[in-house]
Amino acid sequence: MTLLSAAGSVTGQAVSGQGRAWMFGPFEKPKDVNPAITPNPVSQFRSAMGDSTVRWEEHATFNPAAIVKDGRVLVLYRAEDASGERTIGGHTSRIGLAESQDGRHFTRRSAPVLYPDTDAQRPYEWPGGVEDPRIVEAEDGSYVLTYTQWNRRIPRLAIATSRDLVGWTKHGPAFAKGGGGKHRNLESKSGAILARVEGNRVIATRLNGTYWMYFNVPDILIATSDNLVDWTPLEDSNGRLVKVLSPRPGYFDSWLVEAGPPALITEHGILVLYNAGNSGQYGDPGLPPRVYTGGQALYDLRNPLKLVARSDAPFIKPTEDYERTGQYPEGTTFVEGLVPFNGCWYLYYGTADSRVGVAVWDPKRTTNGGRPR
Repeated sequence: MTLLSAAGSVTGQAVSGQGRAWMFGPFEKPKDVNPAITPNPVSQFRSAMGDSTVRWEEHATFNPAAIVKDGRVLVLYRAEDASGERTIGGHTSRIGLAESQDGRHFTRRSAPVLYPDTDAQRPYEWPGGVEDPRIVEAEDGSYVLTYTQWNRRIPRLAIATSRDLVGWTKHGPAFAKGGGGKHRNLESKSGAILARVEGNRVIATRLNGTYWMYFNVPDILIATSDNLVDWTPLEDSNGRLVKVLSPRPGYFDSWLVEAGPPALITEHGILVLYNAGNSGQYGDPGLPPRVYTGGQALYDLRNPLKLVARSDAPFIKPTEDYERTGQYPEGTTFVEGLVPFNGCWYLYYGTADSRVGVAVWDPKRTTNGGRPR
C-alpha cells in the first residue's frame, strides 16, 4: 500500500500539548509476586532440532504477550534454553504458555506451544527459534499472534493463529506476499495490531476498512492487512517505508523506539505503548546508557499515522534488581502484553532479557481517563 500524501507531516516530529489525560497509568509493580515468571531448569521438551531432549526454559523466560480467555489471564512468553553462544540472540527461543486466575500467580505448561519444528518455517526459525510474541483476538474468536522468526541471519516478523492458544498454525513471514514479496527479507519484528477493548477482550479492529499494525525498531513503521495474516508496509510516494515514530535526541527514547503491546482504540485516540532505548551519547543524562524503558504515544483515530501526543518521560523503567540483573544488565522493562482484567489493566514485560514482570494500573484510583471506547 502506498500513502501518497501527508506522510512527512505526521512522522517523527516532537509533539506539543503533552498531558496525562490520554495516558494509561500509573502502573505499580506488586513486590510479592515479581518477577512473575522465572527460568525453570526442570521443564524438558523433545526438540526437532538435533532430535534431542532440551531444557527449553532453563536459561531465560521473558518478553511476554497476554490475553484473557475464560476468565483467566494467559501469557505467552519467550523462553531460551542454554544452548549456543552465551550471548543475547545466541540461544534457541521457544514460546511457552502460562495461565493465572488472578493475573499475578502463574502455572505453566511443561512444553512450549510454539517452537522451531520440521515444518515449512524451518528456513526462517532454525536455529534461533521464535521470539517476542504479541497477541490479539480476531472477530471470530480465534487468536492472532505476531512473533519474530530468527534464523540468526535476518529477523522476520511472522504470523501464527490458534483457536485454543495451545495448537498453532504458522503462516510464515508477515510481509511475504505484500508488495509482490519485496519485503519478505525486511528486517522486522514487534508487531502491535490495532484493537478495540470489549470487557476483558482485546479484539483486532478495522479502521478505514483495513487492519493496522505498528511494528519494528529503531523506528516504528506501520502496515495494513485485509485478513490479519498477510501484511503490507506503508510506503510514501517515493517508495520509502513510512516512519510513524522515531527516536528523539535528549529524551529517554533517543536511541531507538520499538512497538510494544497491541495498539488500543481509546476515547482519546489510538494509544501505542512502545519500548524505548536511551542513547549514552545524546540521550537523557538521568538514565543509564542503553537502558530500555516504556513510552506512550497517541495517534489520531481517523489517521493512524498522525501523531497527536507523546510522553516526555518513561511511564515504566527499571527500578528493581530483577529488572537490571540477567542477560541485559543495563536494564529493561520491555512491554509486550497489556490486558484489562477484573477492572484493572495488567501489563506484562520482560526484565533484563531474563524474566517476566507484571505491573498493574487500577483506573478507579486515578483520574487520568484513557478509557477505551
